[in-house]
Amino acid sequence: MFEIIFDPYSYPFWVLVISVIAGAVLIISRPFSTYLKFVYPNAKFEAMGNPFVSENELSRMLDSKSLSGFKELLNTSKDYNINGENTYDVQQSLDDAFIQTVEMMQKDSSKKMKDFYGVYLEKIDIHLIKNELKNRLEGEKSDETVINQAVLVNTKKLLQKIMETEKEDLPEILKSYGFGEEVTHVLSDKNVDFLTIDNVMDTYIINRFKRVKVPYKCEQAKQKFVKNMIDICNIKNILRAKQLDYAKESYEKLFLGAGQEIASWKFKEMADVDEISQVISSLEGTSYYGVLKDAIERYNKEGSVQVLENALDGLFLKLVADISTQNYVSIGPTIRFIVSKEFEIRNLKIIAKGIGENLPSEMIKSYLTWGAS
Repeated sequence: MFEIIFDPYSYPFWVLVISVIAGAVLIISRPFSTYLKFVYPNAKFEAMGNPFVSENELSRMLDSKSLSGFKELLNTSKDYNINGENTYDVQQSLDDAFIQTVEMMQKDSSKKMKDFYGVYLEKIDIHLIKNELKNRLEGEKSDETVINQAVLVNTKKLLQKIMETEKEDLPEILKSYGFGEEVTHVLSDKNVDFLTIDNVMDTYIINRFKRVKVPYKCEQAKQKFVKNMIDICNIKNILRAKQLDYAKESYEKLFLGAGQEIASWKFKEMADVDEISQVISSLEGTSYYGVLKDAIERYNKEGSVQVLENALDGLFLKLVADISTQNYVSIGPTIRFIVSKEFEIRNLKIIAKGIGENLPSEMIKSYLTWGAS
């Protein structure tokens, strides 16, 4: 039999040869097929800019004398169409601009990226669901205009259901909308607290990012992005808890899972110390230590963890930029663009609020996140 298979004059031999060549070509070409999916969107995102609004342009906007001046400067210098006569409406218009950006990215990207963008939009909506759950557990409900703030149709339907549902039926409602037992079980407890709700809902979104499918050869970059995000959130949770003097037993409700460098034992180590300076010292040897150490003097002067959170957010933008560089021909620039745009919109909303409330430009600037360009 083997003589027939390996006989170059036999039909089976050439079937074998062609099969081997086809298999080799498939294996070799698969990564390139992934790269081809990102050629157009990545080129477009890079051409638009990361960041889109530069640090110098943001500084100029800080000097606007009025909201109308801010809008005019933003709309004429960049491809924005922000409207609204008051701070709330301007901020809502900026939120709409971010949603439009995500939808543009989804349209221009491979169909295999559709679910990733869907989870990003779900991340925007999750705070509305959290707030409405808290309201219902307190026997209250929001005005139905909240429903219109949701991005996804599914979220709008869920918010409507939560508003119409009795407290004891909330677990079943969330289960019917795809939330797992970790969420529904918490809502079944008689004495559920808001920290726990925040934790399970934030963990739900993180797990959605972990599990969402992305194109071949993109999983490692996506997981690194998610794990860095988890680390930043865990450190922020600890810093806020120390600032607000939370009881020790509350800290376990703040842990969102192991990230890139912060394992459960490291989180516990940070939770067990008393001072914020000790939290920072316990991070020595991690990527997060340097920026927090550099910011501690300003924190001691101002007494607000906002200083430390801004430092962490700036580092997160740098880490995302590193992921982009390391995965330049695949998902890297996509992740960087969407994260940069999210922070840009947040900066613009802060500027709009500060101008609307006639705050000094230096005070507004202290709340902005400056990242890698």
